[in-house]
Amino acid sequence: MKRAAGATDGDAGERIAAPGTAVDRTAEPGAARPRALRRAGLRLLFALGLPALLVTVWWYASAGSTSVYSPRLSAILESGREVWTGERFAEDLLPSVARLLAGYLAAAVLGVALGVVIGSYPRVRAATEPVLEFLRAVPPPVLVPVIMLFAGIGDTMKVAVIVSGCVWPVLLNTVEGVRAIDGVLAETARSYGIGGAARLRRLVLPAASPQIFAGLRQALSIGVILMVISEMFAASNGLGYAIVQFQRTFAIPGMWSGILLLGLLGVLLSVVFQLVERRALAWYHGLRAARKAS
Repeated sequence: MKRAAGATDGDAGERIAAPGTAVDRTAEPGAARPRALRRAGLRLLFALGLPALLVTVWWYASAGSTSVYSPRLSAILESGREVWTGERFAEDLLPSVARLLAGYLAAAVLGVALGVVIGSYPRVRAATEPVLEFLRAVPPPVLVPVIMLFAGIGDTMKVAVIVSGCVWPVLLNTVEGVRAIDGVLAETARSYGIGGAARLRRLVLPAASPQIFAGLRQALSIGVILMVISEMFAASNGLGYAIVQFQRTFAIPGMWSGILLLGLLGVLLSVVFQLVERRALAWYHGLRAARKAS
């Protein structure tokens, strides 16, 4: 009886120890939270470290500059504060951003729509591929004079220039994304009678969305470049127009401040795009993380 009791006590001790071990495991997420915060802090440090280093080097390297063409960074920042917080913010910056967004969204819709059609039908793809390759090889800045002949010199021309360059990354990535849809998924959808708009919404667009977003990311940087280029031709406002005007009037600090503002605008747009992409492709990033963990 004593042995049985001892055995029972031992079993009970094991049973008591087991839940304690389980509790220790469930406590791991709480312990992992500081590690996640440290990793996030390191990522933020790496992201901000190099820009801060470059700005510091530029600040001290240009501190004693007397050149008209490479002024002190402090003079550039002071000129930027005076220029871009006044009337030019509404007259040049906001119109540029509006044209960029209009052209970018139009290129996204057009590229995805055409890409889905071309990628879904092999005969359409075979018929259009030579023409697409020819048009894709033409640099968009070369088309600016041609677009000016048909669209004039107003905002329509500038938006059309942005569309002419942004549409190709979206279109080609959409085509490849649609072509790469898993055959098993396509056959399953066909077997269950899923077609038309339901197939597009439930299968085609979700499966091709990672490559579509890759094309959208490429198109965003191209759009910023074309926004500036289009505003350098027969324009009356915009960031590109302002930078050229500063250069022609030898307002060199103002010119440099416009270039810095363009860089900051590109960084801001990239951050916003990453947030949208992570929200829209949360399932895709989660799947990749699960595969890496396994």
